[in-house]
Amino acid sequence: MGMMQEFKAFAVKGNVVDLAVAVIIGAAFGKIVDSLVQDIIMPIVSKVFGGLDFSNYYLPLNNQDINLTLIEAKKLGAVLAYGSFITILINFLILAFIIFQMVRMLSKLKKSEPPAEAPATAEEVVLLREIRDALKK
Repeated sequence: MGMMQEFKAFAVKGNVVDLAVAVIIGAAFGKIVDSLVQDIIMPIVSKVFGGLDFSNYYLPLNNQDINLTLIEAKKLGAVLAYGSFITILINFLILAFIIFQMVRMLSKLKKSEPPAEAPATAEEVVLLREIRDALKK
């Protein structure tokens, strides 16, 4: 029974709940960035590189025909799918940049908050300091 109580205390801590919320929001945000990359950025990039679906760019490693789609070429053997890798890399860079901007904004907000007042000193501490100062004289 002790382990269940420890787990309950751990699970209800604010940090665990905050982390769970962050993971859920991050997953949803990742889908938005995936759509941005797949539906907006990569079509522009593919237009620049010849109008083909950029995710279908690959190098055949098993003597496949270069005119096949990536899925068809994978069925025939190994391929070096550099187009998919570049798409995922662009996706990561966009996510990393957005997270960087969010952290930067939050740190600016924390700096602009006025510092909290120092907690009141306990009466015993004040008395001990007075005694110390009197003994120094």
